Amino acid sequence: MRNWISLQADFGDLQYRNNVYVFALKMAFLAVILSGVIIALTMPSLDLLGLLPVTLAHAIGFSAIFSWLIGGTVSGMLSLFAGFAMRDLALSRAEFEKLSRTDTLSGLLNRRAFTEALENTDGNASLVIFDVDRFKTINDRFGHGCGDAVIIAVSAMLTSAFDEMSVVARLGGEEFGVIVSGEPLEARMERVESVRARIAGGAMKAEGHDIRITVSGGVADLVAGRTKQAAYASADRALYLAKALGRNRVVHEREGLHHAWHGLVDNGVDGENRGPESDNVMQAYGI
Repeated sequence: MRNWISLQADFGDLQYRNNVYVFALKMAFLAVILSGVIIALTMPSLDLLGLLPVTLAHAIGFSAIFSWLIGGTVSGMLSLFAGFAMRDLALSRAEFEKLSRTDTLSGLLNRRAFTEALENTDGNASLVIFDVDRFKTINDRFGHGCGDAVIIAVSAMLTSAFDEMSVVARLGGEEFGVIVSGEPLEARMERVESVRARIAGGAMKAEGHDIRITVSGGVADLVAGRTKQAAYASADRALYLAKALGRNRVVHEREGLHHAWHGLVDNGVDGENRGPESDNVMQAYGI
């Protein structure tokens, strides 16, 4: 009985008001059926003991009528109250679950939800990690209010740039994650690059300031047989390399060795004057 009631509540999806009424009707009908069973079992014994003031047939008939009129009504009302209470709990739980998976500032998924989505991603896709360039400078120069406005603006651009097959999240601070699915790799890279160019191509208005920003991105492939942790680490290295190469660019993991060697040299980072950051990047790619 307990399991049956639990199933009715679960399958009824009590977040919807109409299903609460259906639940109450089911519970009322169940109460009447149980009453009928009890009457059928007890009335013959009472009749044999001479405790019935009327004939057995009349007693059963009256009991059935009162079961429907009184028992059904009372149980239905109580089930209705219980159903609406469970509905409120279900809505509160759904809202709590949504809040626990949402970044409050940007409205995007948070790191926890993004990690779950990443683990559930199958098939051919790309993991992109974006990072707003020199974000600390924005906060220091214009204030944290402008910094928040930049985060909100970048979030809106990422949301509009990627379709429903993609997953967009704020991983923390000025870092964002995107899982791009449903296209060949070349098309995914074109979309990622277009987002970077769009962000770099305009100014954002925040608290009376025109703020120009750029983002850097690192991309890794999500393919069968590769762990999500390995893909994330590779995308993070590619992002680190994009920063070292001058920012405002997107680096795919397959370009890592080429950029680490030729890009750093082209930027005047040779064996004599390269800094610790460049050493770390080259070391990460085995150079």
